Amino acid sequence: MSGNLLITQSLVIALALVMFGLGLSLCVDDFRRLLKYPKAVLVALVLQVIVLPLACYAMIVVLAVPPIYAVGLLLLAASPGGVSANLFSHLFGGNVAMNISLTAINTLLSIVTLPLITNWAIAAFADTAQVVPLQFGKVVEVIVMVLVPVVLGMLVRSRSLRFAERSERPMKLFSAVVLASFALIAIGKEWQALTTSFAVIGPAVLIFNLVSLLSGYFLSRASGLDKPMATAISYEIGIHNSTLAIFVALSVLDNFQLALPAALYSVSMYLTATLFGIFVLKRRAAAAAVPS
Repeated sequence: MSGNLLITQSLVIALALVMFGLGLSLCVDDFRRLLKYPKAVLVALVLQVIVLPLACYAMIVVLAVPPIYAVGLLLLAASPGGVSANLFSHLFGGNVAMNISLTAINTLLSIVTLPLITNWAIAAFADTAQVVPLQFGKVVEVIVMVLVPVVLGMLVRSRSLRFAERSERPMKLFSAVVLASFALIAIGKEWQALTTSFAVIGPAVLIFNLVSLLSGYFLSRASGLDKPMATAISYEIGIHNSTLAIFVALSVLDNFQLALPAALYSVSMYLTATLFGIFVLKRRAAAAAVPS
C-alpha cells in the first residue's frame, strides 16, 4: 500500500470517528433549541455561509494569494464549526448549548454549502489542470462521511445516554489528536512547498482566523445579541472544522497543497482563539465591571 493511499484511508476512518463523536454529543433537543433563538441562528448562518466566504475572497484578492492556496482557504471558509469551538466558548463565557446547536445545523448545511463554495472557488481561481471540481459522486462521498457517522452517533446517544456521556471527553481528545496529526502530515508532506510560500499563506491564514473571530463577535453584538451568545457565535464561526477541510482536500480532491491552509489553520487557531479570548472578551468583561 502506498504512503499516500495509507494516509488517505486513515483520514477517512479518522474523520468518520470524529463525526461519530460529534453525534454522541447531539440530541433532537439541540435542533429544537434553534427555534428558541431565531435571531442568533440567522446571524450565525449569514456570517458562516455568506460573510466569511466573501471576506475570505476579498482577502485573497488583496493579498494576491496563489490560486491553489486560494481554493484551500475558501474550502476552509466553507467548513462548519469544529468541536474545539465548544471548549473555547466554555472557557470564555459563551453560551455552550448554543454552540452545540449551531455545530449541529452548520454541519448539516455544510453538506450543501461546502461543495457549492468549493466549486465556486475552483472556477474562480484554479483551472482544471490544477484541481478537478467536486463532481456529484464526490459530493455524495462528502455527505456520507459527514452525515452517516453523525446520525449513528445520535442513535447511540438516544439508546445509551450513559455511554455517550462517558465517551464525550475521550472523543474530544481523540478529535484534537486527529486534528494535530493530519495537520503535521499535511505540513510534512509539502514541507518544501510550505516553506517557500509561507510568507504568502501564513499571514493569509492568520488574518482569516482573526477576521472570523472578530466578525463573529462584533457583528453579533451589533445585531443586539448578548455577550454569551455573541461569544458562542464568534467561536462557532472562528474555529472551523479543519479536519473536514483536510479530508476534502486529500481524499476527495486528491491535492495536498489544497490541505495546507487548513493544516496551518488547525495549528494556529489554538493560539489566535486563546489570544482573542484574553485580549478581547476578557478585556471587555473587565471594562464592563468598572463602575462609571
